[in-house]
Amino acid sequence: MTAPLKLRARDTEDLQVVAAVLQDALVNLREMTFVAGERRFIFIANRFRWETQGAADSARERVEDAASGDATFSGDDGPHANYERTHCGVCFEQVRGVKTGGLQGPLKPRFLELLTIRTAPGTIDLVFAGGTTMRLEVDAIRCYLEDLGNAWPTAWRPTHKVGETADDAP
Repeated sequence: MTAPLKLRARDTEDLQVVAAVLQDALVNLREMTFVAGERRFIFIANRFRWETQGAADSARERVEDAASGDATFSGDDGPHANYERTHCGVCFEQVRGVKTGGLQGPLKPRFLELLTIRTAPGTIDLVFAGGTTMRLEVDAIRCYLEDLGNAWPTAWRPTHKVGETADDAP
C-alpha cells in the first residue's frame, strides 16, 4: 500500500499533475461548495488511485498466469482487489467566482465524473463527463489535494474508448 497523497499546485504544470491524479474521480454535487467569503472552492472526491495501477495489473497477470495451469487459489478478494479508491479533499483558493455549465433541469446527476482540469488566464475549468463544467474565476492557481482516510479495494478500473481524451469533452 502506498502512502496517501498530499499535493499542492501553484502553476499550470503542477495543476496537470493534480488533473492526472483526479482523472475519473467521482464527485457528489452535495460535497462541492464555494465559500465566497474565504474565496475557496472545496470538494470531496472519490478518486481512483492511478498511482497503484501498475501493481494491480502485475498482480492480476500473476493470477491469470497461475489460473492457466492446475487449480489455484487466488484469495477471497479475487484478481482485481489491488485496484483502489480513496476519498480526497480538494481546495482551490483565490477564487472570485464559480460558473456552472451543463447542469440544467430537474434531472441533475447526483455524482459527476471528473475528466480533467484545464487552465486559461484567470480561469480553471473542472471538466466532467456528460458536458458539465465548473469554471473557477481565479486570481492565481492555488490548489491543495489531500487523501482522507484509508483506501479501499475495488474491482473496477476506469476505462476509456481508444482515442478518447478529455479534449473530446464539450
